[in-house]
This record gives sequence, structure tokens and C-alpha cells, in this order.
Amino acid sequence: MVSAVAAGLAVGAFALSGTASGASGRAESAGKHTKPTVVLEHGAFADGSSWNGVIAELRADGYPVVAAANPLRGPASDASALRTVLDHVKGPKVLVGHSYGGNVISQAATDDPQVKALVYVAAFLPAPGESALELTNKFPGSTLPDALDPVTYEQAGGGTATDLYIQQDKFRQQFAADVPARQAALMAAAQRPVAQAALEEKAASAAWETIPSWNIVTTRDLNIPAAVQRFMAKRAHSHTTEVAASHSVAVSHPRLVSDVIERAARATTR
Repeated sequence: MVSAVAAGLAVGAFALSGTASGASGRAESAGKHTKPTVVLEHGAFADGSSWNGVIAELRADGYPVVAAANPLRGPASDASALRTVLDHVKGPKVLVGHSYGGNVISQAATDDPQVKALVYVAAFLPAPGESALELTNKFPGSTLPDALDPVTYEQAGGGTATDLYIQQDKFRQQFAADVPARQAALMAAAQRPVAQAALEEKAASAAWETIPSWNIVTTRDLNIPAAVQRFMAKRAHSHTTEVAASHSVAVSHPRLVSDVIERAARATTR
């Protein structure tokens, strides 16, 4: 069932990416300078709508954008799903990941010459052999474990697995403290779970070792402590921007996030 769901999500992403690549084609035919396509990968406890404000800013500035659907099943399988989107979008790309999505873009972009820049938004940048859970615990400060709502279910092939949600009454404080309460309540109700195994799975590759990266560090983050984010950004030699924001910085500060993405995009066309 998981593979079927992932396939369905990938098909939805194809439709969006086709629109973006079509826009790029029209720009080329008009003789205009083509901007790279920005591909956005959401993280755990979120969905593609978490990028809505960022998408609006990028599109207003002339960037084609695709918000890919992240199955949240595991870095390797999620990266495989994202690569189908990357393969469908023609031309240069800037790949952006939020939270666990940073783990996914780090693997999906490996050995892809069309990915010109990586942007990490309050995100994981694991080295090969590291997991999201391991990195979260590298420095103190995450209060996520006490806010989780685990759901265990029977797998079709036998055995059990666990999905992780954030308890709805703790969602705003934990995940989106600087987002208006009504909007945070909608985000809590619509959140998508991440497989517990996905946070424990070790990274197989790290595209940030060879592709230039930009990093937004959120200093009021209760999911991934700022100290962890700074450690990963420094190790990757990222161009780093710090902001006093919650983990949901793309929702609360869409202009700042889009500005960093656009800086990365401009750097790839010099």
C-alpha cells in the first residue's frame, strides 16, 4: 500500500512539474533568460501547502516552482520518488528541503548535474551513515519526543510499523509558535505523519558535499535545535542565514525564505 500511495503522490507531483517545465519552455521560446526551476520538498508533519507563501513570492519574481509530494516513508525511498520529479523537470534546478526534507534532497540530488544549488530550511543535512534522530539528539533542546502521538499499524506484508504525528493540542507550540493560531490549528489537523523508521534510517549519500548550499537556521526551533542546525550548516560550508523563528519558518517568514532561495538561484547563473 505504501508503494501505491507513493506512486500516486509522484503522479500528482508530475502534473505540477509539467506545469513548471511548460512555463520554462515558454520563457525559452520567447527568448527570455530562463531562471532555474525551484523544487520544494516538505518535511514531516506538513504537506506541500506549507510552501504556499514561498511559492507566491517566487512566482511573483518569475521563478517556475514545483512543490513535490513527500511520502515520508524513508530517505532512500523518498529520494527515489523525488528523483522522478527531478527527471521530469527539464533544465537547471534549485532543490529546497524543509526539516526531514533536507535528508531527502541530500540523497535525491546526488550525482544530478542539473541540481545547481541546495537550500536547507530548518533542515537536516546528514552525512552518510547518520540519521535524523541521531542528529536531533546531538545537542540538547528538542522537545519533540514529548509532543509526539505515535500510531502503530499492521503492515500488509506482516509485522507492524509506527507513524508519528504531533499531538494537535501541542502542535502550535512545538511546530509553529509564530504562526497565527487559526492557521496553526489547520496545519495541525492536516499534518501528514512520518514513519518512525524514516527518522532512524541512515543516509546513504550527501549531495551537499559537492553542490553549493544555503541554509536557514531557526533559532526558536523546538524540533531541530539551533545548535544542531548550526553544526550541520558549518560542516557543509553553507551560506547561512539565521532568523528568530519557529520550525515552520516557511509559513511565518515566506519572504525571507524566498529571498534565500533566490540568492541561491542567482548564484547558479553567474
